[in-house]
Amino acid sequence: MFSKSKINEPGPKASDATATPSSAPADTSAKSSTPPEYKPAAMKAKPPASVLSSDLHITGNIKTTGDINVEGTVEGDIRAHLLTVGESATIRGEVIADDVVINGRIVGRVRGLKVRLTSTAKVEGDIIHKTIAIESGAHFEGSVQRQDDPLSANKTKAAPATAPAAAAAPAASSTSGS
Repeated sequence: MFSKSKINEPGPKASDATATPSSAPADTSAKSSTPPEYKPAAMKAKPPASVLSSDLHITGNIKTTGDINVEGTVEGDIRAHLLTVGESATIRGEVIADDVVINGRIVGRVRGLKVRLTSTAKVEGDIIHKTIAIESGAHFEGSVQRQDDPLSANKTKAAPATAPAAAAAPAASSTSGS
């Protein structure tokens, strides 16, 4: 420590002016880099969920990378990161989200990595999910299908359906040729 202060003050200033500024800013930048690391983290903080209040009626599609809390009525498709459907909410359309928590009513297809139907949920439509939880008391009318990637199920379904059919055809032709 004493040698560093001696090197920083008299020795390097006279002989190695270039070495000292690079050393000193490295120490300073290390100290300065700590606050900027926290600042980007603060800038990357997740914004609060958008709330669609109970007196709001929306006709049209909604798409966001953030979170939505629906308490009103939506006639259209919704795509979000986290969708929470309130007890007084009604959604008529397809819902696609990473996480879907349903307390209210949905009439339409639900696609989600995690889908949760609480005891007050009413769903009329198919649910395509990776994981699902249905509490006692929830009303559900439709089919449930598990998929590894439910958010892009149409693309995933089309590719495997074509591949096995193509694989089956050559097998059949080679069998008939034998």
